[in-house]
Order: sequence, then structure tokens, then C-alpha cells
Amino acid sequence: MNNVIEARGLTKRYRRTVAVDNIDLQIPAGRIVGLIGPNGAGKTSALKAILGLATYEGDLNVLGKSPARDRAALMEEVCFIADVAVLPRWIRVWQLIELTEHIHPKFSREKCLQYLSSTKVTLDHRVKQLSKGMVAQLHLAIVMAIDVKLLVLDEPTLGLDILYRKQFYTNLLNDYFDEERTIVITTHQVEEVEHILSDLIFIKDGRIALDCSMDEVQESYIELMVAPDKAAAAREYGPLYERELFGRHIFLYENANREQLKALGELHTPSVADLFVATMNGGDS
Repeated sequence: MNNVIEARGLTKRYRRTVAVDNIDLQIPAGRIVGLIGPNGAGKTSALKAILGLATYEGDLNVLGKSPARDRAALMEEVCFIADVAVLPRWIRVWQLIELTEHIHPKFSREKCLQYLSSTKVTLDHRVKQLSKGMVAQLHLAIVMAIDVKLLVLDEPTLGLDILYRKQFYTNLLNDYFDEERTIVITTHQVEEVEHILSDLIFIKDGRIALDCSMDEVQESYIELMVAPDKAAAAREYGPLYERELFGRHIFLYENANREQLKALGELHTPSVADLFVATMNGGDS
């Protein structure tokens, strides 16, 4: 399978600060990848390099092109959504559609209008008249009407209520994604995207802390919940992380013997959020 994104030794420095620290990265086509990290971890700097919005060191190839040298050609195959507040507030919806039609050669007015027909957004609305949720619907309708191979979403539902957030990802999955397209998502609301992700990349202090498929998460990681009197025995198996919940001890393991653990308590597949917390804490309890 061809890789949509390939990076070797990707590094981004801001004077003395290293935001992205010599990372290697491969993202195949037809995947939905969660790029997850705390504030300041380097994920936005990595995205800017991938999109040709920032200089970088190392080798970077996106859709067979160099973002540094071929950004104009690359942008014909890439769409990017950040916080929806980037849309100009004065513009009317019909003007935005016409502008997009002139700028992007792969934009379909027909598809955009089809998506908008299921919303309350009208062509005469100005962006400033729309709620933040309606702006998100408008932004998504425009993006889904552009036939590109890579979609990058940087906190796309920030500030939206839960109904709009769920609708956003449902529309994205049902109406846009296929095996020919690749989607990269950064978000702090990992619980809302884990059910659509095919792959996880955790970034910490500018480095890749975890890079695996969701299938590998289920195969490699396990949580054990035990009563306090079994906690000492559970620690003997070398957990990556330990936490307490309502008086019970919860341990996270990698590649552990499940039969041995089962004798101590209840086994569960960890959520992406729990795996993230364990990874960011570096195994310290």
C-alpha cells in the first residue's frame, strides 16, 4: 500500500526550542489517523510541516510531493480544517461557495449544496449570522465537496456542543471517507473519535511515543481491575501504569499473559484516553 505521508528525521526548531524532534512517520492511504498529544507536544508543528506551512529539517514526502518545494501542487490534493472561526464573518454562503469554486479545481458545487440541504444553513446567510455549529456544518460541506486524497483536521470541533460534534464525525465517516482517502485528526476529545480511528499516533515532547493501529491496541494492551488486596500481586507483572477508581486498582499492561491476569480480577481493553494518559506519564504511577 502506498504511503500518503512519509517522514524521515523530521525536525522543527524555533530558535533554541525543538518542537519536532527527529521523528520518522509513515501513514498509508485509506486510513483515519489520530495524532494525539498534549499542548506543546509538537503535533501542530508537525502538521504545519506536512502542509507546507512551515520550514523543517529532514525528509518529508506528502502524496509524492515535497511540501517545501511543491506546496501549490500539493494543496490541490489536500484539504485542511482548523477551528471554524477561520471563515470570514462578513461573507455570505453563496459568495463562499463561488470563491471556493474559483480557487479549488476539484470543488463540486452540486455536492456542497447537497450537503447543505440537510442543514439550516441558507445561501443568503452571512457567516456571522450562523451559530458555531452551523459554521462547522458549512465548513464541512465545503470540504466534503472537494475531491482530495488527504484531509487534515486540527481540533475541528473545538467549542462545539456534543450534538454538533457527533454529527460532524458521523457526516465525515458516512459521506466523505473511503478507502482512497486519508484523514489525519488532532483533537483533545479523544473519546469522540476513537470509534472511527484506524491508527493512533501519540506525540510527546516532539517525539513519537506510540504509533500503532487500533487492532494492535486491542491485541497488545490490556487493563486489569483488582481489589486492593490483589494490587501487590498485579504489580508483580510489571504494569505500564496504575490508577485508582472507587477504591479499585486499575493496571495497564503491554503484551502481558492474559490468563495470569484474569486470575486476579477483571480484564478490559483500555480506551484511547486511558492509553494516552499512561503513555504521557511515561509509565509512572
